[in-house]
Amino acid sequence: MSKDIPPLEQKRVERLTEIGNYLRQVREESLFSLDQVAAKTMIPVRLLQAIEHGHLNQLPEPVYIQGFIKRYADVLGLDGPSVANAFPTEQDSRTVQPSWKDSPEAQLRPLHLYVAYVCLIVVAVSMLSYVVGRSTPWSSPGINAGQQTAAPAAPLPSATPQVASSSRPEVAETAADSNKPVRVDINLTAQSWLRIVADGKTEFEGVLPEGTQRTWSASSQLIVRAGNAGGVMLTHNDGQAELMGEPGAVEELTFSVAQRAASLPNPPSDLLPQ
Repeated sequence: MSKDIPPLEQKRVERLTEIGNYLRQVREESLFSLDQVAAKTMIPVRLLQAIEHGHLNQLPEPVYIQGFIKRYADVLGLDGPSVANAFPTEQDSRTVQPSWKDSPEAQLRPLHLYVAYVCLIVVAVSMLSYVVGRSTPWSSPGINAGQQTAAPAAPLPSATPQVASSSRPEVAETAADSNKPVRVDINLTAQSWLRIVADGKTEFEGVLPEGTQRTWSASSQLIVRAGNAGGVMLTHNDGQAELMGEPGAVEELTFSVAQRAASLPNPPSDLLPQ
């Protein structure tokens, strides 16, 4: 391990490697393929592979990694919160957590128990899909998955994050500097962490709930970074609203005076609201 890596980052790599090896061993004994786990958790296969091999640099912010680990462990019939909490997300690593290896869940279970777990999981996932399909206004399964998985309980590892204190959606306010040439309207279809930098100054950094509508403007340049790009709809200077990226993906876009229109990636057609 390189001496240039911070202690907390080194700890995360080591712990992710341990957890990834453990989850892979349980998955193989349960006769699950990565494609089957991806279908049940709605986590892309490339991210599941990164978790199993301890590739921290191929994954998003630690709080999202912890959420992925929980869902992965739940599908295998393990205690998802216990396994996920073994992965550190806090800034101060001096608090020592109990080793997840000492928990009963770390002991591999007989194969016949996994068969029963698989049956229970299939029934639970089917019921959850039915309930989500009736309660969401979107018809696309991709959007449903993004809304269910992009709401981590733990705070993002930022210095002084701002978190919306009310569960009610925020309504866009008319800004006093609305005449600035660069303006971006943001509408959240799922909870997401955002960082807004206007003309080199950080205007906002924190978690906003689903349904939030906000507007930011700048004189020369506006940078938008999202931790759950699949839940962020952007409109640049009254242009067409477009999805920022895929659910769970970390994306950053820059808007400037020189741009005539936002250069947003073209999202898959099944991610757009009908």
